[in-house]
Amino acid sequence: MTSGFPLDPIALTEALVAIDSRNPSLVPGAPGEMACARFLAQVLSGWGFAVSLHEVAPGRPNVVARIGPTARSPLVLNGHLDVVGTDGMTHAPFAPETRGDDLYARGSSDMKSGIAAMCVAAARAAARGSLASEIIIAAVCDEEFESIGTRALIDGGLRASAAIVTEPTRLAVCPAHKGFAWIEVVVHGHAAHGSRYDVGVDAVRHAGLLLAALDRFEHAVLTKRSHPLLGRPSLHGATISGGTGWSTYAECCTLRIERRTIPGETSASVLQEIHTLCNELTQSRPTFQATVSLACAQPPSDLATDALLTTAVMAAAQQHGVPGAVEGLSCWTDAALFNEAGIPALCFGPGDIARAHSATEWVERSQIERAAAVLEQVCASWGRTGAT
Repeated sequence: MTSGFPLDPIALTEALVAIDSRNPSLVPGAPGEMACARFLAQVLSGWGFAVSLHEVAPGRPNVVARIGPTARSPLVLNGHLDVVGTDGMTHAPFAPETRGDDLYARGSSDMKSGIAAMCVAAARAAARGSLASEIIIAAVCDEEFESIGTRALIDGGLRASAAIVTEPTRLAVCPAHKGFAWIEVVVHGHAAHGSRYDVGVDAVRHAGLLLAALDRFEHAVLTKRSHPLLGRPSLHGATISGGTGWSTYAECCTLRIERRTIPGETSASVLQEIHTLCNELTQSRPTFQATVSLACAQPPSDLATDALLTTAVMAAAQQHGVPGAVEGLSCWTDAALFNEAGIPALCFGPGDIARAHSATEWVERSQIERAAAVLEQVCASWGRTGAT
């Protein structure tokens, strides 16, 4: 019975990773989060949480579980239940295996160990009667694709004083991470026989002019921008395609660019930068014509290092023998959505983001235990004088 499931973050991690919750938006035919969500909901209900499942899309639920007094603004502990595909993995993806201190499975680092740690932390703090504020567990769907889970929580009116996203940070406190923008540029040419240089306009070669301009821009401009925790922004050409045959001038060439952003940059500002580069190319080469569009963007996240939440997690980490180092994350997380909504958020959790989506994924069992202990202290202290 899940009502008797032990308050053990390693046992909960093993149970969660044993459930296939691959994201069907990434892996056609994958089962999604429903089975994992139902199991976690039963466990949390057995531990005394008030639990509800909110179906964001068919078969794609969020688990929202509340515990503790409701008079104060709550603390949210957030993590995602979905995992990416398993092709090429070097170990069984959904049969957790322990080797020494390491637990191997898909989702072990990213990020079911973080979910297990945060759930056990809140339950332990509640069990010893030390909660001064309500704790909300938000185990969401779809972070790996469009973050419809956390977006639905926020759009539904979630109110909280702070949020901790338990993504893998190697137990570092991460109050900032980069954002990204996906930009598509369609370079237009004029199709003609390969012998007719007087008529043809080569879209592929013109796309090369843009790639060269992007290279110059990164080295001349982006290397001059910096964030104290995140370093500089960057860009790369993700894909390029164009042309129809050896003896035909290419009528169009599509270049897709990923631009990683730092706080202070927006999707609008980076889109304008690409427009400017294209306009400059047109001025120097009138045959260069391009259409620029934004395919997708997520904002960067930035919480002050001296913010109340940051210092609370740092202090709890240090008291449990964790250095509490403050670092930036290069990847994107749902913390950005909380900060954008005015809910201070940071990332802290077991595991290493470098192992996410990899052929070999594991998490240190000792990190799971320490993360649970740190988060339990944060839960216990939140809402008391000087903690909110």
